[in-house]
Amino acid sequence: MNYIKRTHTCGELREKNIGEKITLNGWVDVRRDLGGVIFIDLRDRYGITQIVFEPHYNETAHNNAKDVRSEWVLSVTGTVRKRPEGTENPELETGLIDVMIDEITILNKAITPPFQIQDELDANEDLRLKYRYLDLRRKPMQKNLLLRHKMYQIVRNYFDKNSFVEIETPFLMKSTPEGARDFLVPSRIHKGHFYALPQSPQTYKQLLMVSGFDRYFQIVKCFRDEDLRADRQYEFTQIDVEMSFVDEENVFEMMEGLMKELFLQTSNFNLQTPFLRLSYKEAMETYGSDKPDLRFELKMTSLNELLKTSGFKVFSDTINKGGTVSGLNAVGCGNYTRNQLDVLTDYVKKLGAGGLIWIRVTDNGLDSPTMKFLSDEEKQSITKALNAKPGDLLLLISGEWKKALTIMGNLRLEMARRMELLKNNSEPKLLWITDFPLFEYSEADKRLVAMHHPFTSPKDSDIELMETEPQKVHAKAYDLVMNGNEIAGGSIRIFSPELQSKMFTALGLSKEEAEEKFGFLMNAFKYGAPPHGGIAFGFDRMVMLFAGESSIREVIAFPKTSSGLSLMDGSPSAASEEQLKELHIKVKGGD
Repeated sequence: MNYIKRTHTCGELREKNIGEKITLNGWVDVRRDLGGVIFIDLRDRYGITQIVFEPHYNETAHNNAKDVRSEWVLSVTGTVRKRPEGTENPELETGLIDVMIDEITILNKAITPPFQIQDELDANEDLRLKYRYLDLRRKPMQKNLLLRHKMYQIVRNYFDKNSFVEIETPFLMKSTPEGARDFLVPSRIHKGHFYALPQSPQTYKQLLMVSGFDRYFQIVKCFRDEDLRADRQYEFTQIDVEMSFVDEENVFEMMEGLMKELFLQTSNFNLQTPFLRLSYKEAMETYGSDKPDLRFELKMTSLNELLKTSGFKVFSDTINKGGTVSGLNAVGCGNYTRNQLDVLTDYVKKLGAGGLIWIRVTDNGLDSPTMKFLSDEEKQSITKALNAKPGDLLLLISGEWKKALTIMGNLRLEMARRMELLKNNSEPKLLWITDFPLFEYSEADKRLVAMHHPFTSPKDSDIELMETEPQKVHAKAYDLVMNGNEIAGGSIRIFSPELQSKMFTALGLSKEEAEEKFGFLMNAFKYGAPPHGGIAFGFDRMVMLFAGESSIREVIAFPKTSSGLSLMDGSPSAASEEQLKELHIKVKGGD
């Protein structure tokens, strides 16, 4: 089929083009027939232009446009004119002009789509994902993917400008423990053996430092077989970064520069640096999270010092066993009814709390069933510590340190939602979380596991504790948090074979296991590894936040559902007997 290639896009024409003969290609967004004159909004990813078919202007073109319907693909040629007075559309960038059509070519017809291609959509997500190629015609989706594209370019330009080298690493690699299940790929040639898709390029980027490349980055696909949620997919994109001869300060400075550049170029916002830094302990005790949202105050306060000798055993016993009593002042919520307070109590109980102590602050003192267990001095201390005033509501949770603080952190977010603290607060808040524990105890495995990964370096001052008191060891690890979301995590790495062996021992890995899983890395370290460290950004999550979305599926072109399905192409699907035979695999049982 012959057609004239476009001279302009559908978002390009302005008053300066009036009188020009032009050609547009695109999709029919809206068709209106007003008394014989046909108006069509022609759409492409650049915008919308109104085109006009008048029988007295060009009868042939008008006749050819009579059967045109939504989503048909057209090529049209005509003359740009100023819209008649009173018909201008200020909501369109092209709204001061339209095009009188001389010639129309129908490039393709379309059946009625399962949902309208429009900005606001009622269709459920499964339907959108099944017809994703139609969903992607919508302006909000195109805007998100164009933002993603722009962020790719900013990242690449920034790192290139700072002497980083972009190097690709393999997708077929050795299975290594990274904290989630691997996706395994069977080898056709090597019977009974498997590759793994990378959960991250961690070992490869460390080997690149041993290779002398000094500064590496990669925008890379990673794969983790773990439960899905709004900000997690089986396959996800990382900005992977590694640097040699650096400490934490060098990493912080370089990454803050990247974030500053991203905000400046995407939204013309001048992000202030350096970012706030909080230790893991400070973040947990003040915000109940290692990824705190600082767009609102509502800080938590530890009441341990005030209540460690309290006659109220719920408090004193908890504190003496190493637990905590945390308090939160919900300013102005002292008028909460008993029913509202019961709802809050149920909320924290569902999270695992034994209960919630609430205290209304009134002009006549503190009102709570718990007050009879506290001395006047303790009441005054709590009031002062939480800066309480009449009309406030005090909320207290006690329990095991991490569990109680995490529950209170969730309650903090719930109260912020109820108090509408984020309603007019859109300015981004970024911070670093530092001084993480090197290890944490896994109830499932009944042993210590690496809180980040087994290549994270301990603090120099804590190395001597690795064999005697490993749970007191702190890591040279750091997370970058934006608006309550972890967007990046990294660490200074172990580069000494002796220290790495000590780390494996603390994790319960025998020398044989360590050699089997990581021998290639340990062997490389013997040939002179530089001090090095890095970070990895969750790129999908970053784009989601920059776009103001609440799910990464809104910023990925072809995402999976929350159950890991691709409704559009029907994957995962069964393999043929021939394929399984070639791979030396036999499927037993199952659905």
